[in-house]
Amino acid sequence: MVLVTGASGFLGSELVYQLLEKGEYVRALKRENSLIPPLLKNRAGIEWVNADILDYFALEDALEDISEVYHCAAMISFDPADKKKLYQVNAEGTANIVNLCLEKKIKKMLHVSSVAAVGEAKPGQQVTEKNHWEYNGRQHGYSISKYESEMEVWRGIAEGLNAVIANPSVIIGKNAGTSGSGELFDTVRKGLKFYTKGTISMVDVEDTARALIALMESNISGERFIISAETWPNRELFGEIAAGFDISPPAIEAKPWMLSLAWRGAALASFISGKKFKITRETARSAVKQHDYSSQKLKDAIRIEFKPIKNTIHEICKSLKETQP
Repeated sequence: MVLVTGASGFLGSELVYQLLEKGEYVRALKRENSLIPPLLKNRAGIEWVNADILDYFALEDALEDISEVYHCAAMISFDPADKKKLYQVNAEGTANIVNLCLEKKIKKMLHVSSVAAVGEAKPGQQVTEKNHWEYNGRQHGYSISKYESEMEVWRGIAEGLNAVIANPSVIIGKNAGTSGSGELFDTVRKGLKFYTKGTISMVDVEDTARALIALMESNISGERFIISAETWPNRELFGEIAAGFDISPPAIEAKPWMLSLAWRGAALASFISGKKFKITRETARSAVKQHDYSSQKLKDAIRIEFKPIKNTIHEICKSLKETQP
């Protein structure tokens, strides 16, 4: 039997769906207050289990009679106030999974990390798996927590765990709705006026799940793989999304100094009102970064071809117009 953590999430649900289509029987983990996504409702072959990855004993029961583990559960936040929680969920939670996989002699574990845990390349070069993450004091809490979670997996590998690590870029797809990566599409749709000179690397959720399954089914162990289809300048991406909604694209460049003022103003407003705002120092820095990630190692290993990102963008826009009129 296969176990998937974070099975009610955007990636986790697509992964479970594809595993079911292959005839696998899946034990799907979710938190007690998480809803079963429409994609998986009334599907046979799923055993839903409520278990928090920070609850070692609940996980211990969930891993009974399991042969393979896909660890997708993670917390994503760029709010500095969430650093402690990010470390607990992403690093300590992964440590629990790794320890139990070792204890129960799980056949293989696949850990879903992030390109946020990969290092930076020299200007003009693509980031590859050989670019190792090094702390420089400018990384956000999410990046640190994903790096720490990877370190737990590497520790497990050193102790005999058969495991492989996947590092997806931004995962997009129509089933995200208006949360997660879907929030970007919703923001453009509502009349975003500004763009930045940064870039964003993306991959379709269906391709990501296919890659995870292929890596699990392979004989590959003790390696990491970047999963990224294409890198787009933010201006071009926002323009393509706007075209999908038949609206005018953002036309004003947000300069770094403008972003700096914006996140400082948001921080002050948050302190006064107690409300959280989307723009933080971390998101402002990310908005102007230019990174391009290479998936050549993955392509060589599993012979995957990615869906064009333009097609996925159009699918998302069409879905949102139909479901969010």
